[in-house]
Amino acid sequence: MTEQHEAPGGVSGRALQRTASGRDIPQATVARLATYLRVLAMLADEGVLIVSSEELAVAAGVNSAKLRKDLSFLGPNGVRGVGYDVAKLRTRIEDVLGLSGGHRVVLVGAGNLGRALVGYGGFARRGFTVVGIFDSDASVIGRTVAGLTVRDVKALDEAVVALDPTIAVITVPDDAAQAVCDRLVAAGVQSILSFAPSVLMAPPAVEVRRVDLAVEMQMLSFERTRNAESEPLAEVVSGRIARRGPNSHAALGHSGPHQATHAAAAHQTTARQATEPSSKGSVVTP
Repeated sequence: MTEQHEAPGGVSGRALQRTASGRDIPQATVARLATYLRVLAMLADEGVLIVSSEELAVAAGVNSAKLRKDLSFLGPNGVRGVGYDVAKLRTRIEDVLGLSGGHRVVLVGAGNLGRALVGYGGFARRGFTVVGIFDSDASVIGRTVAGLTVRDVKALDEAVVALDPTIAVITVPDDAAQAVCDRLVAAGVQSILSFAPSVLMAPPAVEVRRVDLAVEMQMLSFERTRNAESEPLAEVVSGRIARRGPNSHAALGHSGPHQATHAAAAHQTTARQATEPSSKGSVVTP
């Protein structure tokens, strides 16, 4: 047994992910890839076909040089002077993040947090389907949450075999988290997301990530204090221009791609991008 790996900010995980070509991707880049994927999904919903690195970077809250470096881990992408094909880049990132086939998720702990997570529709839209929810509280067992019946945690071992989940989520009290983790590992689950504050022990082959909401708020407190001590910076206005498909009145393949300018958003910024994801913390974004 090895101790759950701890990354800055209370989030654990291996420092590197590996592409199909064998190239290592830093964890911070993996986090930003997830952000790019969310932005690309929004662009696809809006009918955008092509997006430049500058446009994608602004929407993701990073600079374009960092975005291009991140995407270089995926192999050849985009055309110089044209941009990235939204659908192709989205598919490529999904492949690298292992999302192409979707994931089956079980959750242990049907308290307020657990029920909120199961009821969040954003997971299903991104390929994560909750297939089972478990608890030990007799007053909760048998209740229906988001179409699923809460099962007795005593049946967890057999249920995991039947449900064949690829990911398990732990939302139980701290003193019960390790026991639940042990049972999930024994049942064959190799990817676990824990909301318990304690560091969980698991074999090296099992990936355990921990989300500590208190740590996240402490990080925000630190940033707020640091920003208050720094000199005010001028407001910057950022906009996003994207080329859209025919259903958005900006067809490609005619005299030239028409560009639609999105509303500019004025905001305060610091020397370091506040919205830039990093390995120091985890944020669940809708």
